[in-house]
Amino acid sequence: MSHDEDERYDESRWQDEAEWHDEPEASVGRDGWPAVAEADLGEVPGSSSIRRYTKEAAKQRAGAKIGTLLSDVYYAGIILAIGVSVAAGVAGSLRSSLPEVSYADGVGVSLPALVGVLVGALVATLVSLAGRLGPVGAGGAEAAWWLGLPVDRRGLLRPAARRLPLVALAIGGVVVALLDGGLLGDQGDRVVRAGIAGALLAALVVLGMAAAQTLGSTRRAGALTGDLLLVAVPVAMGVLAWVGVTPEHLPVPSWPVLGAIAALAVALAWFTDSRLGRIRGASLRESGSVAAQAVGAMVSMDSRELGRALSDGAAPAARRWVSRLRTVRGPVSALVTADLVLLRRSVRHLVQVVLAIAIPVLATVVPQLSGQVPVLMAVLIGGYVAASASAEGSRRAEMAPILDRLLPLDPKTARRARMMVPGMVMTVWSLVVFAAIGRWLGDPLGWLALALPGVLAWAAAAVRAAYRPAPDWSSTLVSTPFGALPTGVGAVLARGPDIVVLGLLPTWIALVLGHVTQVLVMAQVLTALIAVMVASSTSTKTFTERMLDAQKEADEQRKAAQAQAGRR
Repeated sequence: MSHDEDERYDESRWQDEAEWHDEPEASVGRDGWPAVAEADLGEVPGSSSIRRYTKEAAKQRAGAKIGTLLSDVYYAGIILAIGVSVAAGVAGSLRSSLPEVSYADGVGVSLPALVGVLVGALVATLVSLAGRLGPVGAGGAEAAWWLGLPVDRRGLLRPAARRLPLVALAIGGVVVALLDGGLLGDQGDRVVRAGIAGALLAALVVLGMAAAQTLGSTRRAGALTGDLLLVAVPVAMGVLAWVGVTPEHLPVPSWPVLGAIAALAVALAWFTDSRLGRIRGASLRESGSVAAQAVGAMVSMDSRELGRALSDGAAPAARRWVSRLRTVRGPVSALVTADLVLLRRSVRHLVQVVLAIAIPVLATVVPQLSGQVPVLMAVLIGGYVAASASAEGSRRAEMAPILDRLLPLDPKTARRARMMVPGMVMTVWSLVVFAAIGRWLGDPLGWLALALPGVLAWAAAAVRAAYRPAPDWSSTLVSTPFGALPTGVGAVLARGPDIVVLGLLPTWIALVLGHVTQVLVMAQVLTALIAVMVASSTSTKTFTERMLDAQKEADEQRKAAQAQAGRR
């Protein structure tokens, strides 16, 4: 641009700015820019129209057609139907394989009483999950764009308020119907009424937590309530066993009672809907953030991230008192103390340990479940739940290894130090559980002698699962009923459970045989030591990958030796 053109451009620019500054002051804002007059503002749209606009905009940018959506819905429906059918078949075959027991005083806990306690555990779990998730929340985009708008929040939050109660209604109905029709062997009208009762009860629980949120209740209070209810479930089971309550049938509500429960659910839903606009924005953002984190963890099949979302979302922001950590005497004791403090502060994991103790113990006092295979499954499930609950320190260290890097410990030593807290917890678990199994099968000392070496295998499995690598999502994807998953995801998820299966193989053999031998005790000591060595390894590759790498290295060495011999 020439010098004359520059002067003409500057003159026109200053002339435009002078004309703009000569405009009336009413059109100039506080910052010097033109302001919008009130007459230029249109009518504020309603919340439903804003929600529809956002939905349509998301559809336009999604790129998916209606055929793809229908195909996904059809695929999900087929998978759900297959899963329900398989679960019903397994429950029915289990029911047919259970022995007939004549319930009498002193016989233990009846199967209908066990099913009732399981329903109570389902209710407590729903209370805990609803408390941790919100249950009403607004995700990142919704919180950023919707909550600041000058519209009624009720219309914006209604889809989020309906989502979790509807999911609970569907899951509760299916689970209760399977328990009643599968384990108890009920048929026809009774199963239908039981399923409807379970669905309404689950919806009532979630709606009640949503109503509590509208009244100002915090997520921590809801989560603590659910955890206390979960602890009360095995206590109630123990009281039933001690008192000798052995009902032969589980009471199922009649149709008029179901109608009354449905009316109560509708009234509670109306009450919650009328108060949606009173939920604080901070509560909505926190609940939406936790829910988004949990959904992302489930999609990526990361159970560690899911546990962190459920635990951290209900954790208090500050502590009333601080531990002085007097047990710290060195690097190893510092790691152990940190893990103990973390476990003590996590109510959810402590509740899991209590439930994990109750599962196999209760299996030995229910006459119809007092068989080798049911007790073995109860020990397997309960033991893994307890070991996983006690390894929160290892999972935190895998995510952010700050303490491990600050202390003068090599990685193997650090992992072995992380096994100490799971080992302490599993020692208590093993003493209680195998004492109950020894009382049931006889020879308590023999079962305790078998259980104590297995503590090392349980601790090794917990630490190995905590330090497992994430799936390689950049690798080739494989179509599965759960969606597209990368190759090798099964090998990643098997880290930890593989030690439970193989490292405790002598224990499983003893449970199937029904007695303990000296050979099995010695074999359990050997397999436990091997499990500790495997879990201490820092290699992220599977056994097959290590074998292939070793074979490739051997081939390269052989070719190098041949080339050197040829040069000679």
